[in-house]
Amino acid sequence: MGSRNRSIRFKIFLLLLLPLLSLSALWGFVLNLTMGDTQSLLRADTLYQTIGVTSTDLGLQLQAERVRSMEPLTARELSEVLGSQRSRTDKAVDDFRRAVDEAGDAVDGDLNRPIGNLNVALDRLGQIRAGVDESRGNRLTTLNAYNHVLDRLFLVYDHLVTVSDLAIFQQASSMQAMGMAREYIAREHALIVGTRGAKRLSEPEAAAFTEYVASRKFLHARGLAGLDVRLREPYKLVFATDPFLTFTSLEARVAGSGELPTEDDRWHEVVDRLTAQLDEIGAESSATVASRAAEAATSTIVKIAIAGGVGLIAVLASIIISVRFGRRLAGELGGLRSAAVELSQTRLPEIVAQLRRGEDVDVRKETKAIKVSGSAEITDVARAFGSVQRTAVNAAVGQASLRRGVGQVFLNLARRKQGLLHRQLALLDGMQRRTHDPDRLEELFRLDHLTTRMRRHAESLMVLSGAEPGRAWRRPVPVIDIVRAAVAEVEDYTRVAVEAMPVSAVDGTAAADITHLLAELVENATIYSPPDTTVQVRGDMVSNGYAIEVEDKGLGLSAGEYAQFNALLAAPPEFDLADSDRLGLFVVARLAERHGIQVLLRRSPFGGTAAIVLVPRTMVTDQATLEAGGGDGKAALPSRTRKKALAVVTSGTHAGLPRRVRQAKLAPQLKQQPPEPEPQAERSPDEVRDLFSAFQRGTQRAREEASEEGPMSKGDA
Repeated sequence: MGSRNRSIRFKIFLLLLLPLLSLSALWGFVLNLTMGDTQSLLRADTLYQTIGVTSTDLGLQLQAERVRSMEPLTARELSEVLGSQRSRTDKAVDDFRRAVDEAGDAVDGDLNRPIGNLNVALDRLGQIRAGVDESRGNRLTTLNAYNHVLDRLFLVYDHLVTVSDLAIFQQASSMQAMGMAREYIAREHALIVGTRGAKRLSEPEAAAFTEYVASRKFLHARGLAGLDVRLREPYKLVFATDPFLTFTSLEARVAGSGELPTEDDRWHEVVDRLTAQLDEIGAESSATVASRAAEAATSTIVKIAIAGGVGLIAVLASIIISVRFGRRLAGELGGLRSAAVELSQTRLPEIVAQLRRGEDVDVRKETKAIKVSGSAEITDVARAFGSVQRTAVNAAVGQASLRRGVGQVFLNLARRKQGLLHRQLALLDGMQRRTHDPDRLEELFRLDHLTTRMRRHAESLMVLSGAEPGRAWRRPVPVIDIVRAAVAEVEDYTRVAVEAMPVSAVDGTAAADITHLLAELVENATIYSPPDTTVQVRGDMVSNGYAIEVEDKGLGLSAGEYAQFNALLAAPPEFDLADSDRLGLFVVARLAERHGIQVLLRRSPFGGTAAIVLVPRTMVTDQATLEAGGGDGKAALPSRTRKKALAVVTSGTHAGLPRRVRQAKLAPQLKQQPPEPEPQAERSPDEVRDLFSAFQRGTQRAREEASEEGPMSKGDA
């Protein structure tokens, strides 16, 4: 799973690594096989030069000692010749053991065991010699004791022939058979020597002699069959000579009748000549086989060097080509990736940003082809990306045109509707001036209030379309008047309590937008709070400007919803027609963004929602400037807006709304003596009844209208 997130360079490396490793492993395997053959040949040569040479001499000395040891058993006397031979045998044993040490690692586990058995047999030579010296045992017992030692030696010979070359192994095995046949001739000779003075062999001796003859014939036939022409020819010549023919004739007579050769038969002379010839041929043939093994090893080494070198060059070339191919492919894909990333993260966002700013975009200029080089597939993908780019830019341009068209429709409808609403408000104002009936005046006032709300909704369409508001004032407008005007545009204004605020004013060019913004927030607070609760509006000067807080006692929102709405208010996205449920929130965000106003929603301590509006200090005018500009500042609002704002707070204390008291914060010595307040006439019982009746009827009608219109969604605020 983790490999899915790897880079394309890493995946290409893995793709090329497997065949390269396989090729390297195959090259190493073949090299190991050929090196194994070479090591086998070199090991065979080492064993021949060390153990092979010394073991051959050891075998000859043991055969000679065996013959000399058979003579005293007949003559019953020890000769100096036997002592000298024993010394030569002991020296051959020492040379053999020294050669085993020199062979070192060439002596593997398979050869260690027969060499160990041979050393045990050689250690028993002292006992065999003691039996000879003390004339213990018969001739056949002594002969078999020496034969046992030589059998262990020939087992070592068998393990020396371990070359991997089949032809050399076959010749070495055949030479081994010829050498073993030479041993059986020596055994026959030793048995005949041991019977000096007798005329016939005993029955056990005759059986042993017959066995020797049969084994000799078998081994000669086997050896000649395996030798090649060059190695077989010397043996064939020897077998055709008079010594070998005489030997085989005497051998057959002894094996057939059991009669021993006489002096006239010249047994000793024939055997000595024959064994000398066989030993000479055996030495030459062994040297020839060893030479062939060395030549084969040298040839194999040369082949290994050539094959290994060529294989290594092929492996290195494959690695270099693969690396270069991988880098090239990775580079092509990297270039394509960079072009695609630039397209998706730089070029297209810039085009979209230009379209949002209302700038014209040249599609042909902005949809430049993606320039990449490489294989056909890479260029095909690049062309496909270019096609996608053109389609995306065309779609973005079309979408921007559609949005501009929709915004223009919004603007045209809003302006037409706003013009009609202004005319309707003028008519209502005239009707209110001419009407003295309280009930009819109240109905006209309610109709006037609904028209004012409709005008605010029309202005919302203008805000979403990006147009500037039509209402603006040249002089600063008091904050309290803006708050009162905003409350007056809310349907359930009687539930809104405006607390005392420090006297201050804001720039007149932004007064209409701030009024609209506050009206949206206050209406939202009244809709999403219980009808029997009040909505608190308070304000105060802070270090960064003027803060106005609208707090309700509703259910509030979750932490995630607060974070989502605050993010939208901080950075308003482009208005989506499908997201009309948050129309009021988009209007607030657009108005706040237009004037740099910060709007923050948070949970109220009472469980509802508190909306904090921070007007920047650059838009706020202090009290001194406000009074210098025009007294209490009430003239900054038009008479109609000012009248509607005062209709909420006619007595100055209704719903907690304060009324400005002239010179309230001046020093005592600067204050003018206010005139005596005129005593207010007490209302008659009929006036009080009419006032409460009108209030009751207004409340009843408001509730009926609210139930007929149905609940408003949060976005309508």
